[in-house]
Amino acid sequence: MYNIAIKKYLEDHGFEAFCPKAVLFDMDGVLYDSMPNHAIAWQESMARCGLQMTADDAYATEGARGVDTIREMVRRQQNRDIDEAEAQRMYDVKTEVFHSLPEAPIMPGILSLMAKIQSDGLKIGIVTGSGQRPLIQRILKDFGNYVDKSRITTAYDVKHGKPAPDPYLMGLQKAGNLKPYEAIVIENAPLGIRSGHAAHIFTVAVNTGPLPDEELLLAGANLIFPSMQEFSDHWYHQIIPEL
Repeated sequence: MYNIAIKKYLEDHGFEAFCPKAVLFDMDGVLYDSMPNHAIAWQESMARCGLQMTADDAYATEGARGVDTIREMVRRQQNRDIDEAEAQRMYDVKTEVFHSLPEAPIMPGILSLMAKIQSDGLKIGIVTGSGQRPLIQRILKDFGNYVDKSRITTAYDVKHGKPAPDPYLMGLQKAGNLKPYEAIVIENAPLGIRSGHAAHIFTVAVNTGPLPDEELLLAGANLIFPSMQEFSDHWYHQIIPEL
């Protein structure tokens, strides 16, 4: 399965070799089991702003810049365009609600996976649609042994968020001006997978949410695992020997 996935990736993008030097992780639903909190925060905050948003909407837009999600909702529901500043004020309400909720736990298996990646000499980067300073500080606190601030890409580093390729192209740049075939993306949501795919990076989906596997594969995932722990368990035995 792994040989086939890598061979197809190389053929699809016209690359001669797959030689990863970095692994680029999404944050929500990948580093942290945080999407249930985000779903609650989105629904409550948007209701305060006169917008309707369901839990399914929160999962479907996961990975996008929050201001982009809000501007699209306003356009569809209120038939008007708002600027980024107004969307940011609404997003600040969402941030406030999110941080009032219990802290999301670290995703099981992520620390063991990062340890294996680091021991294999690969760099680790984070590419998130969030720009919330407390979340960035938490990443540094929880994963500081594996990643530093210079390799964290946030919503404020790019003009166009996921599903555009820009976030992961910036992630490649921050990881050392790498080529797409020199990295692996780890994502859990369609928009993020589409972003990694659009950047021509080998993209692994880890299905930590409620969406069917088919939706993640249709978004462009090259491989899919049912949990972060299972991906970690397979890293040595299946992934590395094929690189």
